[in-house]
Amino acid sequence: ERDKRTIMVQTINYGHWRHWQWISRTYGRAGVRRVIEETPESEFRPAALKLASLLFGIQRMKYASRSAYIRNQKALARA
Repeated sequence: ERDKRTIMVQTINYGHWRHWQWISRTYGRAGVRRVIEETPESEFRPAALKLASLLFGIQRMKYASRSAYIRNQKALARA
């Protein structure tokens, strides 16, 4: 549960179809959609993001530059 965002992002970027099916069964389509929408576009490979958007019905993505996202995560970890 603690690493579910990392698991989903890496699966979407590098996983095979059976891995995509597993995250969908494990976390639910709505859960996967929510994590993808809350994750900056820069975390995903462009082709993988396009497919995920089609499969999970994602209309909009959160945009943040990679450096801004990393700074934000470090600030949250310190708090």
